[in-house]
Parts: sequence; structure tokens; C-alpha cells
Amino acid sequence: MRNLKLLKSRHSSELRGPGSPQCLSVRVDPGTVLIASQHSIAEFNPHTGQVVSEGSLTADGYLPADGSGCVVGLQDLAEVESACLATAGGDVVIFDLNTGQLECVGSVDSGLTAMSWSPDEELVVFTTGQETVIMMTKSFEPITEFAIHQDGFGEGKFITVGWGKKETQFHGSEGKEAAQKKAQNVKPAAEWDDRRPRVTWRGDGQLFAVGAICPQTGARKVRVWNREGVLQATSEPVDGLEQALSWKPSGSLMASTQRHPNKQSVVFMEKNGLLHGDFTLPLRKDQAKVKELLWSNDSKVLAVWFEDLTGGQDGRVNTCVQLWTVGNYHWYLKQSLDFGTDPSQAPACICWDPEQPLRLHLVTRGWTYLAYDWGWTTERSQRTDALDNANVAVIDGDKILVTCFRQNIVPPPMCSFELQLSSPVNQVTFLCQPQRTNQLAALTANGSIAVYHQDSGGEPDKGANGFRTVTRPLVLQKTLSVAFPQEVPLSLRHLLWLQDDLFVAVGSGPVPTSSALLVLRPSQDSDALSVRYRLEVDGVVIGLVCCCSTRSLALQLEDGRIRKITFSVDCAELSLEEWRDSSGCLVNFPTPCPQMALCSVDGQACVLGLTDRSHLFAADVELSPNVSSFAVCDDFLVVTTHSHTCRCLRLSALGPTGLQAALAQDGGQNDETLRRVERGSRVVTVVPQDMRVVLQMPRGNLEAVHHRALVLAQLRQWLDDLRFGEAFECMRKLRINLNLLYDHNPKAFLENTSTFLTQLDSINSINLFLTELREEDTTSSMYPRPEGRPQPSQRPPVSGCKKVDLVCDALRGVMEATDPNKFFLSILTAHVKKTTPELEIALQKVHTLRVNPPDGDGGVNAEEALKYLLFLVNVNDLYDHSLGTYDFDLVLMVAEKSQKDPKEYLPFLNMLKGLETHYQRYTIDKHLKRYGKALVHLSKSGEEHFPEVLQLVKEQKLYAQALRLYPADGAHYKALSRAYAKHLLDQQQAEQAGLLLWRCGELDGALQAFVAATSWRNAVCVAQQIQMADDQLALLARELAGKLNEQRRYTEAAVLLDQYAKDCEEAILALISGGAWEEALRLIHAHDRADITETDLKPALVEAASTQTFLVETQAAAFARHRTRLAVVRQRKEDKARSNVAEDDGPDCADAELYSEASGVVSASKYSQSNSRVSSRSSKNRRKAERKKLSLKEGNPAEEQALTYALGEIVTSVDKTRGERSLASARGAGVTFADVGRCFSAEEVAALLKALALFRLDKQAEELQGVFDDALRAMEGAVPEVWPRGTPSSRAPMTGPNSTANSITASFQQQTAPMSQQDIEISTPPTMRSAVKWKLDLLN
Repeated sequence: MRNLKLLKSRHSSELRGPGSPQCLSVRVDPGTVLIASQHSIAEFNPHTGQVVSEGSLTADGYLPADGSGCVVGLQDLAEVESACLATAGGDVVIFDLNTGQLECVGSVDSGLTAMSWSPDEELVVFTTGQETVIMMTKSFEPITEFAIHQDGFGEGKFITVGWGKKETQFHGSEGKEAAQKKAQNVKPAAEWDDRRPRVTWRGDGQLFAVGAICPQTGARKVRVWNREGVLQATSEPVDGLEQALSWKPSGSLMASTQRHPNKQSVVFMEKNGLLHGDFTLPLRKDQAKVKELLWSNDSKVLAVWFEDLTGGQDGRVNTCVQLWTVGNYHWYLKQSLDFGTDPSQAPACICWDPEQPLRLHLVTRGWTYLAYDWGWTTERSQRTDALDNANVAVIDGDKILVTCFRQNIVPPPMCSFELQLSSPVNQVTFLCQPQRTNQLAALTANGSIAVYHQDSGGEPDKGANGFRTVTRPLVLQKTLSVAFPQEVPLSLRHLLWLQDDLFVAVGSGPVPTSSALLVLRPSQDSDALSVRYRLEVDGVVIGLVCCCSTRSLALQLEDGRIRKITFSVDCAELSLEEWRDSSGCLVNFPTPCPQMALCSVDGQACVLGLTDRSHLFAADVELSPNVSSFAVCDDFLVVTTHSHTCRCLRLSALGPTGLQAALAQDGGQNDETLRRVERGSRVVTVVPQDMRVVLQMPRGNLEAVHHRALVLAQLRQWLDDLRFGEAFECMRKLRINLNLLYDHNPKAFLENTSTFLTQLDSINSINLFLTELREEDTTSSMYPRPEGRPQPSQRPPVSGCKKVDLVCDALRGVMEATDPNKFFLSILTAHVKKTTPELEIALQKVHTLRVNPPDGDGGVNAEEALKYLLFLVNVNDLYDHSLGTYDFDLVLMVAEKSQKDPKEYLPFLNMLKGLETHYQRYTIDKHLKRYGKALVHLSKSGEEHFPEVLQLVKEQKLYAQALRLYPADGAHYKALSRAYAKHLLDQQQAEQAGLLLWRCGELDGALQAFVAATSWRNAVCVAQQIQMADDQLALLARELAGKLNEQRRYTEAAVLLDQYAKDCEEAILALISGGAWEEALRLIHAHDRADITETDLKPALVEAASTQTFLVETQAAAFARHRTRLAVVRQRKEDKARSNVAEDDGPDCADAELYSEASGVVSASKYSQSNSRVSSRSSKNRRKAERKKLSLKEGNPAEEQALTYALGEIVTSVDKTRGERSLASARGAGVTFADVGRCFSAEEVAALLKALALFRLDKQAEELQGVFDDALRAMEGAVPEVWPRGTPSSRAPMTGPNSTANSITASFQQQTAPMSQQDIEISTPPTMRSAVKWKLDLLN
């Protein structure tokens, strides 16, 4: 739904020469044009209006001096900086553009009729007067020569396999009569046909076509050859085929014209010569002849150049150039250039610019040069308020197709209504005035302006078919003629309609590099627009826009400069000033932007521009280089990108810098500004104060989407204004989570619950809202608030109250206070949807409604309420909850509405009715598996039911709850305590069982429990409380001491043996076994047993010193061995990484990236780590995997980690610095080290050294102290080597100049893998204690 808008035009009359122009070619780099006539060739610079170089064709005899010669082809050869031209006399001439010299490179005696160069300028094709084709290289070396007219079809001849006859085949819309239709003889070419061949190349230069007069039939026929000169296809006979022929650069079709008995069409032909589609030209029968067809280099615009066959009263013929585009299989006439009947103003030659797709070059017969630059635009209304219908106008010849997107979405080429004019339309503009933006004005090719106003009638009436017209078409109010001299077509451009009687347009300036701003107003009592004020602009204006909301105007010059237009008070005069931002800095577009718009950002007018290269600018700030279209509506900027997304951004909240950052981001999962769209989608319009964005797909169809950013912005505005009803309907229709009604502003919602209920005014709507309530805060998950939007004031939540409960209680309170009968179903929903459903309360209310039905209408009865409750809750759950209320009437009411068989529940209910109240409730609770309540009711049922209580407690393990139901001094309490203690003993909690028995007076049982738990202090206390005999107490002490020795609690065992068993020798031996040397020595002297020193203490000291020395030496040797192996493993790893880098960089060729992507990820060892089949679900398998990972076997993929872990364990066992991280943790993981031994600490070594020194065992002490000191020093010095400083706990990606795709991928995969707790411990170096004083100076 785009139109062609004239951006700028340039005309120059300085070019003069003898004769008239015959050929035209464009030089891209210098921006000049080459023009050849009957006498000369010239290079003309339109920017300066000067002839750069010129050569005479008559002086050297290439053309006759009388002007009867003809140039049949002209081509710029940029590579050699020369031009090639061919004359009808047969000469091929090269014109050197640097020296101005002419050189004939070849001549054909029979003359030349056409010349055409391939798009790559490697080949040139000539057609001769003998009806032959000559192919040459760019250096004019002949390749082949062949006749134009050949008998065969070509290599692409169709193959017939003989399936069926023509009479039995399908003929489409022509019907069965086509089977009997005989081939018609084609008529000869028209009289006005110039009989010259037409040569055209396909865009890729692989094929070219020649259209020529067939000698047999006298009609035109098209043949297609390839680059080797081999005929590929011949067109089918086409009656009325005319001379124009042009191959679409994209390569799909060739365009030509065909004359029918009643019309004239542009027809399209495939490369196989078959017709494929057409469209009708707006010409009467035998009105005009089409001279040429020309495709733009992007294949989007087709130029049709025709002139009338018969002249007017003065004998002069009219000439016109029309520009056609296609969309959704419909051809639109977008621009019409009417050159009038003046022969000097008629075009002599036309061509499209080879670089700028929408630039057309023309030279008239009177040597006037014209250049037109068009751009794509969507003519849409200003979209300022709700009265705007979001109109979009599409130009289609003398019709304007208007679609009102607020009322309906009509796909093109259809529309809401058509506006028929008397002349083709070139430009459409909508009135830039609030509340009247639906009115439009159209500038036609004859220079008049048609003004259309909106019909002010009443409601549309129904038609005869029963349908009502939704949109009233615009009505023509008046047609204004423009009293402005139009020397060339399209003298006026960038027409703006600012007020009823005020137009602003752009015209040509006095020099080619200037323009003129024109203020047009109608004269008094006249329909003629005259120029009331003219302002010269130093520069060529390519854009003029108006902002309806800010009433500001801006224009853009061809170099990107922006100027602000200001009007006088009476709008009679205007002035220009430089565009500055809020800080006063001058701003301009860095590059010209054919599409531009004005918007308001932070209260300041801002100019947006989109270049042909998809760069979007806000003044001088580039917002994005990836934008395909944009539109501004209200406070939003809507853009589509080439990454197939539609972004909707709030202007006031972001500003230029924020817009730039937002468009640079890819957007997250819940980014409301982003929406995925179909590839190639473009914005057509945005419906103002609505939520619809209309997009057009590449094939032409439309899609209307409700962009989430627009929807949420509208919803937030409604919720801020407390318009809950409109917000609810919108959210329900567009499937927005209804929790947003509360989450947007909880405080405002809770304070206006009555307003919420009043506006919804529908039980179904309230129930829908309640059923969708969730604890999730949608403003932080699904619909996060946009940046820059202030947070609404939040009321602190009630302590311990959840969101769902809070909303349900608030709404239920208002509904019960307003009209409980009307909102009864919603009240039930509020009870049921709470976090803990209040089904009992809901059932009681239904029961109450059944007993006391409401008076009057408007409410519901109990039957409907119960059916609704069954809809919300499972019938079995509802039956169980009704049974839990102990109300049998309610139970029967629910059971009757369920699918239960009365034979199932009636006997059960009758049985319950016959039971005592407490026992009845116990039975119900036990049936419902509410064992806690069942225990309470059973305890109240009487003494005779205590055995059932005890059985229930044992089955459901309700011991603690049962003990609280009985007094502590009762027999039932003791019985429950004994049962509880037995349960604790079975659970291996003997100490707690002993405490429970002790407090209830069961001392014997408590003593046994304490002995089983080795709680010797409690056991001794209980034994003394029951006054146990001394000999029995001694036996008890020996029993407990034995268990303590087994648990290596030697010091505690010694206390029992010494104080209660009265056996000091056994106590001393226990201390010696535990290494408590000082305590053992104290008891020896306390009991005067010096003999034990010689018999037990000294030998134990010697043995302990020897053992400790051996252990330290073993640990030191293991540490050195693992340390050496770790260095080897790390060195091999580095060598392998370097070798892999060298291998990845090996293929030094263009496919190196392919090899890199196809090869596998670099692994640290020969074992695969990515395809492990070990399941992590089983703890057994997990422990097995951990043991395998920490294996010290050489070649293990995790050998480096295993060695590091082993070294850390040795340091821990020697220094005992990390508590739980000791050998026990390694054993817990299933890892054992044969050379580690048991753990010991520096304090133990210090105590042993003191004892050895006391008994003059200096040799053993010195040896132990030396070995232990050497081991500590070696380990302390190796810590920085084993755990180098800066080793990260999480692996960083490996990048750099020596990295490859594989190594980087592998490092990133390792980085993303989460580290386990064990890996973190391994990578953390141990901390050795230096503050412990364990050495003895007397041993140094």
C-alpha cells in the first residue's frame, strides 16, 4: 500500500546542440550523462549545467552532415572511460571521454539497426540491416554471427509425450470451446511501427532477447539466445504484439505491449516465449502508441512511454510517461508525467539510472534535461485522536483507493471506498489539523488539487441486501486549479495541507541546486490557488513533513540538512531556521533520508528519518541500521526490522539514547516491545488510541496485530484511570492474564473493589477473574514494567496473607455487603479459590440457601449454586468435605447431585447416625484420613476406647500429639510414653527413649536405654537414683567403659573406671591407649603407681614415636610422588593443547572455517567426557562416578583433579587444618589412599614430644620433630605450585589470537558446566596453621 513520492527533480536548459537527441546513457561515477544526436556526442554535467566534453560525428564522416544520420545505440564503458555508439550506417565508434577523440573500431556494410551491451559489459550484440545478429567481446572480437529469423524453436522446445488429445484436455476459464478453436492468423505490425529490432538482456547477462518483424507474417516475434549465441526459445504467435520490449532485471519476465480490438495491454512473456499475465493501459482504442518500456534496475517500477497517434486541432500529439508498480497481482499507475503537445517538450530519450533504482533521466527534443528521484511512501492520515479513521490512500491512476483501518481491514487491491478523479493522481496529502485528519487533497497530473471532506450525514442506512455500510466515503468538496507556471511535468512536489485554505508545496528554484517553498492560498471568490509567498531555499528539498500534535514543520535538503519552518501570525509568510535540539546544538541527518517523520520526545519535536540502506536516524543519532519501515503514533514508535521483528517503543520514556539501546538489544522472553513477524513485513499504519498495527506482507496481503506494547500501555492507562471494565474486556479478548488487574497497582485495586465490581457488572466476569488468580506477580514475570515508568505505590501486604486470599476476601466482603443474593456464585468462587479452599464454608452457605431461599428475583437457588460448586470442585472432594462438616443433610444434598450410587453411601451414613457423637466424628475423620482430628475425637469417646487410641497412635505415629491429650500423671500417659519409647528404640534413638522413660518414672527401662545409647552420665544418674549396689554399679561402669573404648572415647572410659569401677590401672591403660599422656601421668602419681611408668607408659611412648615418625615419612613420600606426577600431567595437558591449536590452524585454505566447524570439540584427554551413560538419579551410581573421578590411575581423564585432591588430603591429615575435610570425607566419597594412614594434628605431636622429653627419650623426640618439621616445610612450600594463585573457581573461556573455533567452543562448554561442591573444594588451596607452637626448643 505504498505510493511513489517525488523527492526531487532537476531540469536544465543550458544544453544546446544541433538536431535533436537520439540516445542517452548515464555515467554513474562522475554523475554525468552522455547524449548523442545526428551531429555529435556530448557529456553533460547536470549539476553544473556545463558540457564536459563533446565530439563531432559529422566532422569525421561517421554521420552525414545534413542531419539525416541516426545513432542506434549508446553505451558508457566505465572500465575504459569511454563511450561506445553505433550508427545506422554501420559504424561502431569509441568516444574517449578524457581526450574527446573519436575512433571507429568496426563497420558493417549493411548498416546497424540496434546495439545492446550485456549488464556486465563483457559482450555486445549488434543487429544488422541484413537481419543478422553479431556477437562480440568487449574488445570487439567477433564471437558469432547468425540470422535473426530461424526456423527452429530452440533448445527449449517443449516435449510432447502424447498423453491425450487436445479435445480431452482441461482448458481453464476458456471452456470446452477452446478445444475446437482454430489458430488465428496474426496480423502484420502496425503502420507506426519503426520496424527496428529490439534487443534486451536479462539481468544476469546469461540470456538476451531480440524482437523483430517476422518476414513471413509481418508481425513481431521474440527469440531468446544465450551468451554463446545458441537459440533457446521462440515466442508463440501473438496477434498485435508491438515494438516495445524490455526484460525485467530480476529475470522472471519480459514486458511488451499488445494491441487488442478494444484495448491496449502490457503483456509479460516468460523466457520460453509463452505469455504470462498482462494489465490494461488506460488508453482508448487507437489512441496512442507505446514507444518504449523500461524497467527500473530493482525491477519494481515499469515505465511506459507513449504518445498519441493523432494530434489535436493544431496537429500536435501529446506525450506521456507513466510509472506502474505491482502489488498482490494488481498493477497500479502511480505517477503520470504529461509533457503536453509542445514538440520541443516531448521526450526524445529516456533511461533509468543504473545505480539509483528510482531515478529517471529524460532529454526532450528541445534539449532540456530532466531527472526525477522518487521514493516509497505510505500516505496515511495523521493519527492524532480517536476521530481519526487511520485512513491509508493508495494511488491507482485516476482513482484513490482509501481504506479506513479503524473500521475494517480490507486487503489490497480492494479498499473501503474509491475516489474517482478526472485525471491521474500524482500525490495525496491528508489535512494536518486535529479532529479533521480524515480529509484529504489530491494533486493530479493536470496541475489541479481535488479536496475531499468527510460526509457529515447520520448513521448509514441498510442497503437492499440487508448490509449496513460501515464507513462513509469522502465527498468531493471542490477542485482547485493552481496558478503556477509549470514548465515541466511535476513542477510541484511535497504538497502539505495545513489548513482549509492553506497549502505548502515545494517548487524548483532559479538554479538547479536550489528550491522554493510556496505558500498556496485560494483567491477570493475563486477556486484558483495562487502563490501568496515564495521563499527561496539554498539547496534541493527532498522532504517536507508536518507534526499535527506539535504544529511544527520541517524540511530536509538533499545533503541531509534539516531546517525548521516557522509561519507568521497570519500564516502569510514563512521563514527558515536551523534545526536545533533542546540543548541548542545544530542537528542534521548524516545521510539523506527519503522517509521522514516528526514526533514529540520529552516535549520537544524530533525528526526521524529512514535511509534507503535501512538506517533509522533521530536527527543525528543513528537508532538502528536494520529498519525496513517505521511509523509514529501517539507516543509510540513502531518499526519493522530485517531480522523479521516488529518493535514498539515509547518515545517519552526512552528518548533518542534509550531508543538506540532498545533497538540494539535482541529482547528477552517477556520483552513486550518485540514481536516476531513474517519475513519482509512493513508497517502500513497504526490505529490511533487503539492497539492495532497493520502490517503488509511482501506478497501484498495485510495482517492486523495487537502489539503487546500498545496493548499493555493502553491497559496500564485504563487501570491508572480505574477503568476496570474496559481493561477487563480487552484482556479477556486478547488473552492477557487477568492477574494484571490486581498486580498493576494492588493498593488502588483493594481501595476500589466496589468500583471494580460495579464496572464488571457480570457474575461470569467476576468468576472468571477469581478463577484466574495466581500467586505470581505478573508485573515482574509476564508483563514487566517498561523502563522509565514510575512504580505505583504499593500497600504493604498483610502479615501472613497471600495475594489470592487477600483478593478473594476483599471482593467477598464487598459482595456480601452489597448484594449477597446477586453475587452468591461469586462469593462461592471466592471461598473455593483461596489458597486453602474453604469448601466447608461454601457448602454451609449452599445449605443455608436451601433452608432459607432468598425472596425476589435476581438471585440463584440452592440447586444452581450446588451445580456451580460441583463445576468448580471435584465431586468426590466435595462429598468428602461435606462429610467432614458432620452435617448429614449437607452430605445428602451433595450426594444427590453426584454420580454416586445410593446403595454405596446410604448404608454408611445410616451406620454413622447410630454412633455416639465423638465416636461418630472419629469414624468420619478416620474415613477421610484426618487422623489428627480422629485422635482428638476418639480421646473424648471414653475410657473404653483407649485401646483404639493406642492402636491409632501406633499405626499413624501420633505419639507427640497423643501425649498432649492426657495428663502427665495418668496411666494413659505412661502407656503412651512406653509405646513412644519403644518406637524411638526401633528408630535407633535410644537416648531420647531413655529421657522419655525417665520423666515418666520408668527407671529400669530408662537405664537400659541410656546404656544402649552409651549415655554414661545419664546412666550413672539413673543407677544412683534407683540406689544400685556398688558392685552392680562397678559392673555397669565397666560395661560402659568397654563401649567407650570401642568408640575411642578413652578419656571418658578412664573416668568411669577410676571413679565408679575403682580400677585405676585400667583407667591409666585406657589413657595410654588414647595418647592422653599428661592425664595418664597424673593418675599414676595420684594412685602412686610408678610401676606402670616402666611397664606400660615408656614402651607406649617409644611405639607412638616410631609410629608417628613412620606415618609422617609415608605422608611426605606420597606427597612428593603425587606432586611430581601432577607436574607431568599438567605439562602433557599444555603440550596437547598447543598441538591441537596447530592442527586446527593446519588447513591454510578458503575452507579452513568449514574444517573448524565440522571438527569435534577439543578434549583434554583420550577419554570422552560428553557421552557418559552414568545416571545421576541413583546415589549408588553417583558415588561410583565420584570414586571413578578421584581415581589415581594414570590416564584417568580427571587425574589432575584426583592428584590435587590427594595432595590436599595429605596436607589436611598432617596439619589437620580443615576439620571435616579430612580422610573421613574421602572415605565418605568411597576414596581410600593406602599411603595416607590416620589423621593427626600438631597438638598431638607436641604432647608426644613433651612426654618423650620428660622421660629422656631425646633421640626418638628429635627424630620425630625433625621429620614432622621437614614435612610441614615441604608442604607449605608446595602449596603455591599445586594451587597456583588466581586459579578461578569457575573456568573462564579461552580466547585470544592463538585460539581456534574448536578451542573456544570447548572452553565455553566447560565454562557453562556448573561446578560441584567437590570441584570447588579441590580447587581451593588448604590453609596451613602457623600459629600452633608445637616445637620444643630443648630438642633443637
